[in-house]
Amino acid sequence: MTFQNLRRSAFIALFIGSAALAGCASTSRTEGTGEYVDDTVITTRVKTAVFKEPTLKSSEINVETFKGKVQLSGFVNSKEDIDKAVAVARTVPGVTSVTNNMRLK
Repeated sequence: MTFQNLRRSAFIALFIGSAALAGCASTSRTEGTGEYVDDTVITTRVKTAVFKEPTLKSSEINVETFKGKVQLSGFVNSKEDIDKAVAVARTVPGVTSVTNNMRLK
């Protein structure tokens, strides 16, 4: 293998490696692989925390997470339930903010 062929092969390998890493990177509208896993863990922890709260009906509260930002939605019985769900979600490690989209029945 000549030096020029070796150089060309190294360049191609570097280009392919860079393209593969760019495919896993996040943007403002998409998550990278690691962020997706982190958000899945946060979502699970928030759902668990809401489920463990005896005053809340966890089946009526939906949880979504994007880059650590949690969104709560669904229909609940009272303003107190909304406040409690938001407070519970804020205590979960990894949550950077909580958006309340819950509505009263």
